[in-house]
Amino acid sequence: MAWVKKNGNTPHTLVINADNGPENSGMRSQWLKRMVEFSAKWETKVQLAYYPPYHSKYNPIERVFGVLENYWNGDPLRTVNKALEMAEGMTYKGVNPIARQVTKEYAKGVKLNSEERSLYDTALNRLQGLGKWFITIEHEMAKKVCALCFDNGII
Repeated sequence: MAWVKKNGNTPHTLVINADNGPENSGMRSQWLKRMVEFSAKWETKVQLAYYPPYHSKYNPIERVFGVLENYWNGDPLRTVNKALEMAEGMTYKGVNPIARQVTKEYAKGVKLNSEERSLYDTALNRLQGLGKWFITIEHEMAKKVCALCFDNGII
């Protein structure tokens, strides 16, 4: 993965607007661990901003899905390739999306123990009053946490 803009500068902040589903919840330890490690590796501040439940109207991806459903027009999607072709063939705001199948499988049921969770939690700056809805990860702190985890055999 290349994390460099065309002009050679690296982004200083990555903002992820997430739907707070079970895979990317502000409380899911494996997701947060990967975000801390990403921040440390790429020296980038990460901000996780979650949409509240039942507010999909504010989530732009939901609008894209609506356009995609209209474009499919009930056409049976019998294969993965057919679904990818349909997704790439649609247009949203004048742009054709790039659709790729994710084949990597993540192990289910993997959890951090309390010591590991506690270490990674120190890299999470949760906005007061919105603890699981808005989280900032500063790369300097993320690097310290990852170094501690590496020293303790966690990574």
